[in-house]
Amino acid sequence: MAAVRQDYYETLGVRKDASADDIRKAYRRLARKYHPDLNPGDKAAEDRFKKLQEAYDVLSDAKKRQMFDQVGFYSPTGFAEGTGPGADSGPGFGGFDFSDYFNAAGQGGRRATNDEGAGSGRFHDIFSQFFGRSAGRQQSQQPEKGSDLEYSLSIDFWQAIHGTQVRLNITRQVVCATCNGTGTGGGVTSTCPECNGTGSVTQMAGAMRFNISCPRCDGTGKLKNTCPTCHGEGRTPANDTVEVRIPPGAQTGSRLRVAGKGNAGMAGAPPGDLYINIRVEAHPFFSRDGDTIEIRVPITVTEAGLGAKIEVPTIDGRALLKIPQGTKNGQKFRLREKGVFNARKNAHGDQIVEVVVQAPKVQDERTKEILRELAQLQTEDPRAELWSKV
Repeated sequence: MAAVRQDYYETLGVRKDASADDIRKAYRRLARKYHPDLNPGDKAAEDRFKKLQEAYDVLSDAKKRQMFDQVGFYSPTGFAEGTGPGADSGPGFGGFDFSDYFNAAGQGGRRATNDEGAGSGRFHDIFSQFFGRSAGRQQSQQPEKGSDLEYSLSIDFWQAIHGTQVRLNITRQVVCATCNGTGTGGGVTSTCPECNGTGSVTQMAGAMRFNISCPRCDGTGKLKNTCPTCHGEGRTPANDTVEVRIPPGAQTGSRLRVAGKGNAGMAGAPPGDLYINIRVEAHPFFSRDGDTIEIRVPITVTEAGLGAKIEVPTIDGRALLKIPQGTKNGQKFRLREKGVFNARKNAHGDQIVEVVVQAPKVQDERTKEILRELAQLQTEDPRAELWSKV
């Protein structure tokens, strides 16, 4: 008689292409709804909860899920319809044909050659793919480092220049305080229904039968109750406050790492890290190119023509800039070490000052008269070079 199968995806209410995170969220939501502690005396809820646990046990394990997706079922006995002991059908295991591997493994009683031995190795490889190893206890949940987190942070221009201290509120996975990350509730155990407490089950592959550790109880013969807080995950979401120091000189695209502030690891593994991506807001006057600060400063016609010494703003205050006689509009000057401090180079960048010559405002006859006199003295055509090249 064929065993009654359930569609684990349908049980959890997820699509077949659901991610591991979607499967975990669906299980948590339904487990909270049907948990026996929340439904005392409700046999239907208890049965539904067991089915949820079975579905999550398979779909949360990459190898079990692969077997379920390819074979169409998952059973610790490994029998598909018509492929169990005593069945007349050929090589089974859910439609997988292992005949090539069996033929290569035993050539009618002859001693295997090197090529034939390679066939036996291929069988071992494919067998290991599904069962993890040929015999013995299945491995428990392996330690897995926690995933990293990303956080985008906007700071203003002056915070980036001088550095700052910020406090971030983040949500991350932490070790469950109830079960201390084990995923089990108080160590209360029950007999595993898959292996009936023996700790081992039988798998069939064609005409061969293998005894392997029960994948549901990891060969212990016992099932521990799932932690009611984390529902077996071993981690719970929590809000955390993180103090972060932004060093001087940060710029858009800077990425800071805060060690150990990512999601908690699995089975005692270390947590991931928190990565902060910096975006710096623009300043109305200063612009920045790496460690170089740039600014445009207006000057008068007389300052440009006669030369002058003017004060210009820098990120550290005021600085004196000498304007040479005959300075042209748009000419650029460099102020050494007036730019952004670079901690890696232990040096400051420069500041580039672009001067913009402004025409005088003509508001009286005296100003007009002076400008006419200047025009008579300045007889050179400023567009002569332009016309010569047209």
